[in-house]
Amino acid sequence: MSLFSLTSSPHFNNSKLFFSRNELNKILSCYSLGVSNGNWKDYSINFRNNEANFFIYKHSIASPDCVLTKYIKYNKNKIVFKLKLGEKNKKNSEKIEDLIAILKRKNIKLI
Repeated sequence: MSLFSLTSSPHFNNSKLFFSRNELNKILSCYSLGVSNGNWKDYSINFRNNEANFFIYKHSIASPDCVLTKYIKYNKNKIVFKLKLGEKNKKNSEKIEDLIAILKRKNIKLI
């Protein structure tokens, strides 16, 4: 059996969910704005079968300040984004741009 036939088989389950290049560029652009403002210090990315997470940290050893998640909504079989700011604020959207706009507003400092 060749590798091609194994990976194209409907029974082979190696489909982790990832951020697209365009999505990752938008996230990293927003992250760099937060770093330049001194709000964020570190990030990490985690990929699972049905979920991709981008964690943003104020300090390298702290729990994440923000978590941006891309996941599959099973009942409608579509991609949804979720933003968690701290413990209370949770926002959902089908467009990553809506959640990136919230993160950018969070990083604006008044002088």
